[in-house]
Amino acid sequence: MRAIVQDRYGPSSVLRVDELPLPTPAAGEVLVRVVAAGVDRGVWHLMVGRPYPLRAVFGLLRPKQRVPGLDLAGVVAAVGPQVERWSVGDAVFGIGRGTYAQFACARADKLARAPANLRLERCGVLAMSGLTALQALRDATAVKAGERVLVLGAAGGVGHFAVQLARALGAHVTGVCSAEKLDFVRSLGAHAVLDYRRDDFAAASQRFDAIIDIAGNAPLARLRRALAPRGRVAFVGGENGGEWTFGLERQLAGALLSRFGTQRFVPFLAHEDGADMAQLAARVDSGELAPHVERVFALEDAPRALAELEAGRVRGKFAIALPAE
Repeated sequence: MRAIVQDRYGPSSVLRVDELPLPTPAAGEVLVRVVAAGVDRGVWHLMVGRPYPLRAVFGLLRPKQRVPGLDLAGVVAAVGPQVERWSVGDAVFGIGRGTYAQFACARADKLARAPANLRLERCGVLAMSGLTALQALRDATAVKAGERVLVLGAAGGVGHFAVQLARALGAHVTGVCSAEKLDFVRSLGAHAVLDYRRDDFAAASQRFDAIIDIAGNAPLARLRRALAPRGRVAFVGGENGGEWTFGLERQLAGALLSRFGTQRFVPFLAHEDGADMAQLAARVDSGELAPHVERVFALEDAPRALAELEAGRVRGKFAIALPAE
């Protein structure tokens, strides 16, 4: 099969196309013929090996997993031992291992049936970012109907899902993004939009019941000013710290602040759950949620897709389409 591989950490130029043998699904896994794979910040972090503590788990000097990619959508090609839920030919989406390849293995419990009214090409961007948005709103901040929700980084992968899901929960949604993406965030259903270069979300008279902080660079003091007395913040991103922490110290400081007041700051990491993926699929089928795929790249253009992502030149998500042959 054709696949993207990397033999060392570094920028997107370390990625190349190679021919590899098909992987074999282990017990509890299935082999998926990948139709599309999503491009997200998690893949970028694993590509560059930063923050550096990641390397203790994913490979000290080089990636243990040579083929990048987490999100996938495709068709079950083979079923490993102890798998009863899936059969060959099932259309699925979810989280796999090395999904920038024509075939990838995935745990059976990290897959869901693909939404009936969405092309597999678009399903490939749904799992990672969709799960993060869903769990940040439902679990970390427990958003309820009628509450005011602020989404920082509203035009990105997680952000564009968070705006739609918060709206579906009955919240009043304000999205923060760059000026050139304001119309896009409005189209997602945001009640109000703010240009992060011009508008100070903490200066408004209103206070927010929940803040989904995906942009990862707002000082805690600003977040506290923008938050209602019993408001909640979910820290989804932390991209602007040093190469060792990538801003995680801000999340730890927020968790400490939560012990001394009524405002709550929640360090957050999504968990890969097939039942939650099924909920995302149901919301897609109901019309409450629609992944926006800004651009589809060919497999050999995966390095360019990750470079464009790093530069912030995306609304919603990028996808990588895998060749059938």
